[in-house]
Amino acid sequence: MSLQDKIKQLVRPEIQALTAYHVPPATGMIKLDAMENPWPWPESLRAAWLERLLAVELNRYPDPSAQALHAVLRESMGVPAAASLVLGNGSDELIQMIIQTVAAPGRVVLAPEPTFVMYRQIARVTGLQFVGVPLAADFSLDAAALRQAVEHYQPAVIFLAYPNNPTGNLFDAALLRELLSLAPGLVVVDEAYAPFTDASFLSELPDHENLLVLRTLSKMGLAGLRLGLLAGHREWLEQIDKTRLPYNLGSLNQATACFALQHKAVFDAQAQQIRAARSELEAGLRGMPALSVYPSAANFILFRTPAGQAGAIFAGLKRAGILIKNLHGSAPALQDCLRVTVGQPQENAAFLAALGDLL
Repeated sequence: MSLQDKIKQLVRPEIQALTAYHVPPATGMIKLDAMENPWPWPESLRAAWLERLLAVELNRYPDPSAQALHAVLRESMGVPAAASLVLGNGSDELIQMIIQTVAAPGRVVLAPEPTFVMYRQIARVTGLQFVGVPLAADFSLDAAALRQAVEHYQPAVIFLAYPNNPTGNLFDAALLRELLSLAPGLVVVDEAYAPFTDASFLSELPDHENLLVLRTLSKMGLAGLRLGLLAGHREWLEQIDKTRLPYNLGSLNQATACFALQHKAVFDAQAQQIRAARSELEAGLRGMPALSVYPSAANFILFRTPAGQAGAIFAGLKRAGILIKNLHGSAPALQDCLRVTVGQPQENAAFLAALGDLL
């Protein structure tokens, strides 16, 4: 039997059908494709941070429960005292843990689409059916379609990105609360872009037994750490925590996160800069009549190019040394769409100038 025949025999068909998550190289480019905070740490923090790391005993395993980090996260994120926390290697690991906890034959994971691709990817990897409910033409939730899908599929988990990626908009909060009352299983509100909006469901955790809230430190300026947190009722998180691999957060990551969150005011100030730059970038895009620009509560902006031009514009920007995200072809609703991350002022200006030359 050939190697390929062995692979076909042993690897589940669902896995064979998937495409691995691809991250394009960005060396030497203005990188506006991955929703990162464009601002580096201030030099005033670096020396103190390195001093903190010198005290970490790398010959010892990290604290398996990350108790010091739990305490700092609770305070800095405003997690209700009644809620429990589970930490993960980025929010991706927590999404995987949630789905693994409820995975069983015939179970369904549901989310409005287009949205964060890992909900679908992880559901399929774990052998669950994924059901995507199309968003309305303006990327708002289709209330009737969602109610019908929940009633028909009885999903074990519903994922709601708030704000949504890649569209950038906030879904109607009243409809999310209605879904919490209708859902037979868990409802996960993914607040990855919390630094760039004042909307949140964290304070509502005590009011809904089936509500879980996801957060990540990636967007606030700590993408290299890969640290996410899941908040919810203790009874649910006790079960989800059983799927967590031992020592999933390294000692250096724990120490760095604790240090950074003790200086959260620095990152909050950067988030405010990004919010202001988002408004300026949106105004610049709206000044180009050929584009359709969608409002954003995140640190990126989705826009639609003239029909059939997304690929050429993406390639032209890349030739100019600017990398954004080409979403054309990823979902029918995203035809001719590109997404740009809010960068530093000079990066945004370079992007707008290069885009204007291409239109």
